[in-house]
Amino acid sequence: MTKAEAFLARIGLSGTPITHTAAFLGAVQTACVLTIPYENLDILAGKPVSLDAEDIYRKIVTEHRGGYCFELNALLHGMLAEMGFAVERRFARYLRGESVIPFRRHRIVVVTLDGAEYMLDIGVGQVAPRLPLKLTEGEIQEQNGETYRFDRDESLGWVLSDLHKGAWRRYISFTCERQYEDDFIPASFWCEKHPDSPFNKGNMIAIKTPTGRKTVDGNVYKEFCGD
Repeated sequence: MTKAEAFLARIGLSGTPITHTAAFLGAVQTACVLTIPYENLDILAGKPVSLDAEDIYRKIVTEHRGGYCFELNALLHGMLAEMGFAVERRFARYLRGESVIPFRRHRIVVVTLDGAEYMLDIGVGQVAPRLPLKLTEGEIQEQNGETYRFDRDESLGWVLSDLHKGAWRRYISFTCERQYEDDFIPASFWCEKHPDSPFNKGNMIAIKTPTGRKTVDGNVYKEFCGD
């Protein structure tokens, strides 16, 4: 079994033909968020988070663990590349809930397919897209009862907003310069060790369900179902 085949089996898509289509990308992204948990347990245990591709693959695919964005989207990037997709890494700013512009500490994936670019992200435990979003300025994109829109900003680059309680809310932003694996190490280390990091304070565990999501926030278990 190839790594790509084992990955597809891990996310419940065993035997699914690999096709270079938006539908296949959507099936992979949705399956990932339904089967791979977002979690910070290694950080809380004081176990260093390795961003080595083999370590990430072993943790998530072989050992059936989860991880956070620097692990989850690294795995997604590697598996899509192995399946023959034109895929690139992107460094993003997580804007939701921030009162000032934060530094870049989020990782996403961009795939070029049939002349169009799509953003994929399986590294957010909160409300987040489950299907690829087309990088098109101003286009309203609806999925799973959620509404998203990309805009362009002179300094932030692409800005993704979601419609929240009738108003547009900035979610993430990213620019298009090439990134390398080592570029993510300082931000991941900050998330692990810095006293201001929210990732080393308490449980941050989440997994999507067909109608919502389940989370452990600190010591509080929550289920979100439908509306």
